Amino acid sequence: MQIPATSLEDYISQIPEERQNVFNKLLNTIDENLPEGFKKGISYGMIGWNVPLETYPAGYHCTPGLELPFMSLASQKNFIALYHMGMYAKPELLDWFVAEYPKYSKRKLDMGKSCVRFKKMDDIPFELIAELSKKMTVDEWIEIYETNLKK
Repeated sequence: MQIPATSLEDYISQIPEERQNVFNKLLNTIDENLPEGFKKGISYGMIGWNVPLETYPAGYHCTPGLELPFMSLASQKNFIALYHMGMYAKPELLDWFVAEYPKYSKRKLDMGKSCVRFKKMDDIPFELIAELSKKMTVDEWIEIYETNLKK
């Protein structure tokens, strides 16, 4: 379920009211812990943190002219989804996250390739998301992205 929004405020206003506080807390957790250089905005129908074109002019190879995506946060019909491209591209980061998750949540990890789904709003591991957000800089993400792109 994509939310048709043109701004962060517009996106958040369309999230079900009972989920807005948790969504805002996740948003703030990422904002407060993400290394400098990422740019927040609406991308792909979600709130996303991207590498701006000023930093990485080549942009995203799938959609030339668009910023390089890194993390996204979306309110879906039955869950909140956190997308972290670094976990998809760097197996060590994924392994770390999977190993740490049970230390922060009593629920089973519900995860796709780069998507973590939070179905229970009362058991989101905010401290773990804060740690995950700190784990990769813009420069490291660009290096990993370019390395994987050339394979």
